[in-house]
Amino acid sequence: MDLNKLKQSVKKSENVKLKVYLCPKQKHTIGWGRNLDDRGITMIEADTMLERDLLDIKLELEDKIKFFHNLDDIRQNVLIEMAYNMGVSHLLEFKNTLKFMEKSDFINASEEMLNSKWHRDFLEYDLMDGKSHNNGLLRSEYLSKIMCDGVY
Repeated sequence: MDLNKLKQSVKKSENVKLKVYLCPKQKHTIGWGRNLDDRGITMIEADTMLERDLLDIKLELEDKIKFFHNLDDIRQNVLIEMAYNMGVSHLLEFKNTLKFMEKSDFINASEEMLNSKWHRDFLEYDLMDGKSHNNGLLRSEYLSKIMCDGVY
């Protein structure tokens, strides 16, 4: 098989779409015609997408939070994971949490994380779905504890 020629041939017949769409057969499709309904993605692809998303979020947070580079890796990770979950724009609405983090007051920052709609949503949806994978804690509780303690 000549993979390069094969890819060129496929690309002549398929248009690349970088967002999921329905093909004429009503299958969820992405990229150069990848049928997500029947094929899905591999674990390697899922891990690659996760890594790329996390790195993109880190770059965005470095740009938008002036003290981000002063945080230790663990607190940076908490913010990156929160942004991964809710989006950077919603994370930036955590004014009190960020204010406390800028002062290295991680106890109050962690308390403010739990004083949020984000946490209340986890209470509603995760408990309903039976999700508490982090030593019995909801994701919001788990990340708040990491913020406070500075350890995983």
